[in-house]
Amino acid sequence: MTFDNLGLSTDLLRAVAEQGYTEATPIQQQAIPAILQGQDVLASAQTGTGKTAGFTLPLLQRLSTARFSSTKPNKVQRTPRALVLTPTRELAAQVSDSVKTYGKYLPLRSAVVYGGVGIEPQIQMLRRGVDILVATPGRLLDHLGQKTLDLSQVEILVLDECDRMLDMGFINDIRKILAKLPASRQTLMFSATFSKAIQQLANTLLESPILIEVAPRNTAAEQVQQVVHPVDRERKRELLSYMIGFHNWQQVLVFTRTKHGANRLAEQLAKDGLKTSAIHGNKTQAARTRALNDFKQGKVRVLVATDVASRGLDIDQLPHVVNFELPDVPEDYVHRIGRTGRAGNEGRAVSLVCGDEYPLLKNIERLLNQTLAKDVIAGYEPTAPIQTGTEPTNRKRSSQGQGRGNRAKSQAQSAPTRSRAQSQKAASAKPRAPKPLRTA
Repeated sequence: MTFDNLGLSTDLLRAVAEQGYTEATPIQQQAIPAILQGQDVLASAQTGTGKTAGFTLPLLQRLSTARFSSTKPNKVQRTPRALVLTPTRELAAQVSDSVKTYGKYLPLRSAVVYGGVGIEPQIQMLRRGVDILVATPGRLLDHLGQKTLDLSQVEILVLDECDRMLDMGFINDIRKILAKLPASRQTLMFSATFSKAIQQLANTLLESPILIEVAPRNTAAEQVQQVVHPVDRERKRELLSYMIGFHNWQQVLVFTRTKHGANRLAEQLAKDGLKTSAIHGNKTQAARTRALNDFKQGKVRVLVATDVASRGLDIDQLPHVVNFELPDVPEDYVHRIGRTGRAGNEGRAVSLVCGDEYPLLKNIERLLNQTLAKDVIAGYEPTAPIQTGTEPTNRKRSSQGQGRGNRAKSQAQSAPTRSRAQSQKAASAKPRAPKPLRTA
């Protein structure tokens, strides 16, 4: 189906065409008409399938149509009429770019606010007035606390990558933000993974929502080739350098579990003669932006990142993603490898797995409902014993530098991390009757 058949305005179709897009993806085909009709939406689709355009295009159309038809005078001082919340700065910047790209021919103003940069320029931007605001929860609360922002006129709320926001402990921040919004609004929830916690949140936020799932839950894109290389932990860096050099990989995104590990690996790869940068939560936003731009432009061959970068990095035709260490949370694996194989392009996801990581691998395979191919590289055969348990070892998950979100993580109270007393209390409470979900 082409974009011409989705009911979008001429101005939006012109902007889409300038980006070289003609055929709408499955998530766009289902989400755009539902959003244009004013319905609440709970949508799940694989990373890289066009979710961002799936909500930005109809959002822009609804706001522009309402403004043109309004009989009220056009105010110079505008308060946000649409709010998009994202878990990371990089994703906020990506969504903001999409809003500007697709809305270039519309008389709508947009802005993006996130932490890691000075707040004063953002205050000045908000004072000039915006129609669409893209924000991370922490910085948005900073603005609300300083009374530099009024959310009383928001008509559309979008929670992008909402499962990641829950996982990062933003649930309390989200509740504080929701208290500042009008009760009557259109709410859209988009994510690449779809958990029970998301459905529970949807029951409290959405009004008779349309449920859109264009692929089985928590699956990786089919065009991503996945392979596991068993190797001893102490030889992982050596094997990684060997593969990059032997296969002449020119653009490689490598994931580690911790910020310290990312810095150490970047330094080691640089000593191996590979131009490498690191990106994680302890880096300033300017440093993160510079490292990402250098990577996109080919000035840096390897970008080492923590999971702060697993969402929000939109890199055209990124060929290789490497899991130097497996994530503790299986869903993060889906988002990591979703940085490659985007927009229909092929990609390769490589995981270097040592003996004590096999329980983590089993959990990932259970989530994907598939067994990943194992390929032992000659000369790098593992010598350490392989654990055969199905549960991961008990590691403390590292903070990804997201400020108040991580401080609130212990308060998120998702079902798997509740104490026994909390679980018993929840079990004895009267269950909330779920709202019906209608399939698009």
